[in-house]
Amino acid sequence: VPVAVRKNISVAVAQLERVAGDMSEVVGQIEYELKEYLERFTSIQEIVNPEALDSQIKEVEKELSENPDIWNDPSRAGEMNKDLTRKKQNLNQFEQLDAQREELLFSLELFKEAADESLIDEIKNSFLEFQAQLAKANLKFLLNGEFDIRPAILTIHPGAGGTESCDWAAMLHRMYLRWAENMNFKIKELDFQPGEVAGLKSVTLSITGDYAYGYLRSEAGVHRLVRISPFDSSNRRHTSFASVDISPEIDDEIEIEIEDKDLRIDTYCSSGAGGQSVNTTYSAVRITHTPSNIVVTCQNERSQLHNRQTAMKILKSRLLQLELKRREEEALKNQSEKMEIGWGSQIRSYVLHPYQMVKDHRNNCESPLTDKVLDGELEEFILEYLKWANVSQTN
Repeated sequence: VPVAVRKNISVAVAQLERVAGDMSEVVGQIEYELKEYLERFTSIQEIVNPEALDSQIKEVEKELSENPDIWNDPSRAGEMNKDLTRKKQNLNQFEQLDAQREELLFSLELFKEAADESLIDEIKNSFLEFQAQLAKANLKFLLNGEFDIRPAILTIHPGAGGTESCDWAAMLHRMYLRWAENMNFKIKELDFQPGEVAGLKSVTLSITGDYAYGYLRSEAGVHRLVRISPFDSSNRRHTSFASVDISPEIDDEIEIEIEDKDLRIDTYCSSGAGGQSVNTTYSAVRITHTPSNIVVTCQNERSQLHNRQTAMKILKSRLLQLELKRREEEALKNQSEKMEIGWGSQIRSYVLHPYQMVKDHRNNCESPLTDKVLDGELEEFILEYLKWANVSQTN
């Protein structure tokens, strides 16, 4: 064989060996990182307990199909159907995650046997998809609190900072609306009071969807904003605060005792765009619960009676949240604490100047993507909070 040909063959062999080495290095790195994710999968498997869950599903299906007396109580039958649907969704989500895990492990074994370069992209994509689905499952199955599955009532109040804080409260309002829309949750505005110059003085929302309260309980507390003020002609940096209250929305099955003597009820004309006598009659209702000093308002309905019923529902939810906070205050001192809305009490800071950063002060979760966070991408902060909260509760 001529020398030139031998050299070309040697170069080609060397290149093939480098390519093979690079492929093995990529796969080795994936296998190394995969260990941590497989441990998370095992933790989720222990929480879900798919065998027990499948057995529960079969038992409920059998009772619904073989016990006709259940249908004599529509409320009970409805709750059983909802519970059955949730169980099936949980089992289906876990089985899909397990299938992705099996597919990824199979691709890795196949590569070890064949060293097929075409498998690299498939392994990378499978690994990324497994990571994404694992994060969703990890988030969902951490929602194991007594009221996590319930809808949520969210209230925002501006704090120290005047017009700046009213505008900041409106930014938070938009952030949670976008988040709820991304989650396909239903949103109903129960009360809205606009700011005198900009933003809002307060807003109360009902957010309906499975686990709405479980997701949103990470948001309860004081939120701090640092930015160049759009209301300052000198372009100075300002710090603004707003508080977010989260409580589980309750129904008639949960009993909260409230004595009439503890209530002060005021009526007034509704604010807003009006129409059909909304702001020409005393339809808006403000209820003050004197023992707890909780004040709730509702003005979205046209009749005073409906506004009063909704306001009482909000009050009961807030009182339930106070009880939940009392139970958890030793383990989770920051959750839903009623603190001064100002310096030193914030749970999360949103810094837009002189650098870009959102930081949760409870678990040190950070993101430089401030625009995305303010546009409703809160999954990372919610997940880190739930992980932190679960650790705090078990310590």
